[in-house]
Amino acid sequence: MTIRDLIPWRRDNNQTPAVYRDNDRDPFMALHREMNRLFDDVFRGFDTRLPPFGGFAARGVNWPSVEISDTEKEIRITAEVPGLEEKDIEVLLDDGVLTLKGEKRSETEDKDRQFSERVYGRFERRIPLGYEVEQDEVDAHFRNGVLTVILPKTAKAQSQAKRIAIKG
Repeated sequence: MTIRDLIPWRRDNNQTPAVYRDNDRDPFMALHREMNRLFDDVFRGFDTRLPPFGGFAARGVNWPSVEISDTEKEIRITAEVPGLEEKDIEVLLDDGVLTLKGEKRSETEDKDRQFSERVYGRFERRIPLGYEVEQDEVDAHFRNGVLTVILPKTAKAQSQAKRIAIKG
């Protein structure tokens, strides 16, 4: 067999080559590709990040949801904690990490519940700050299911930020 026999077309015929990928000829690869497509179509409608049962930790959810704003003088963290009261939440600051933890309890007993999509249980959310803060001046307030924590930066942390010029 010569190299010329391996070329799918010849110069004298001017035929366009038949383009085949190796996977197209292999029936097992075609079956594999079709099964992958089938599973993708079936599971596309499900949110695979959330298992159907279990508390916050079992679901792998970062709860409570937070917003973080970082200005020159302070870091402001706002957390949505619907259904909770001030007494249900604990705010801790230790070694540059803000921790929000607490527990969401059910209002009814399990025997009365027919169906529930609500989640109950203990939660803990740790947020690394990245700056030194004035620990004695940290302010936290709670209103309408929203917890806001204001952490003023130290003078050293405020002076560390430097603007870098972008050259074109």
